[in-house]
Amino acid sequence: MIATAKALGSSILERIGNTPLVRLERLTAHLPGVEILGKAEWANPGGSVKDRAASSIVTDAQRRGLLGNGRGLLDATSGNTGIAYAMLGAAMQFPVTLCMPSNVSVERKKYLSAYGAEVIWTDPADGSDGAIRKARELAADFPELYYYADQYSNDENWRAHYRTTGNEIWEQTEGQVTDFVAALGTSGTFMGTTRRLRELNPRIRCYSMQPDSPFNGLEGLKHMATAIVPKIYDPTLADENIEMATETAYKMVKHLGKHQGLLVGVSAAAAVAAAMEVGEQAVAEGREAVIVTILCDSAAKYMSERFWTEE
Repeated sequence: MIATAKALGSSILERIGNTPLVRLERLTAHLPGVEILGKAEWANPGGSVKDRAASSIVTDAQRRGLLGNGRGLLDATSGNTGIAYAMLGAAMQFPVTLCMPSNVSVERKKYLSAYGAEVIWTDPADGSDGAIRKARELAADFPELYYYADQYSNDENWRAHYRTTGNEIWEQTEGQVTDFVAALGTSGTFMGTTRRLRELNPRIRCYSMQPDSPFNGLEGLKHMATAIVPKIYDPTLADENIEMATETAYKMVKHLGKHQGLLVGVSAAAAVAAAMEVGEQAVAEGREAVIVTILCDSAAKYMSERFWTEE
């Protein structure tokens, strides 16, 4: 029997989450008592951590009757959430319209085209904020055509991680996790995971990471001091915020590929670099640490970038 669109959509939804932890033992060989584990979010069907938030946002909208029956999904994205929306739209048969900076990687554009999403390209100089402004404009002008998902303000974003990511980390480490590190884009991953881990063990230290300047190469991440701040972001939740240089992330991308056998995205590498800082701090404090960070995607969407061949 040929599967219906609904059944196909359900099968994809069921495959989101329960991603493995990868031990980065070579990175911590010089740090006694420190273990860094990366959550391999590229194992999700859409290839990134954003599958979690997108599926939560979509199922909530359908449950409330806001999506479908000719009304499509609209949102601003720098890439991965858009790809997740496009995948779900193709599987569950609802139209997807995305506003996105035109300088995203060639691979991202190919994924979106393959899934059949409509993309409205915005000025790259305006970054993700320009895409947000365009999406808001379309939502205001054509409310009958679009359900504006607004991942930056939608509580289903962080709730997805509260329900899944935090619990998975706790179970996979058998409650031994001592530190959690995640990058800030929409901030949903950090907000939801941190809230759940703190309930499970208030002593877990949680570190947010963001670019060290508004002009950076950490695609998908926000420099909160100068960006349109997501409504779901709570700056008081982090024990500490780590600022990350683009060059440090690029170096870590190459190092992980050549010495750990892992090809990850730039923001994932930045998160690993931040986890290393936490590990070094733990050694200085004389404590053992099990540090978990989010490897939000693989390098598959970045292989055309120039930094691979630059010294």
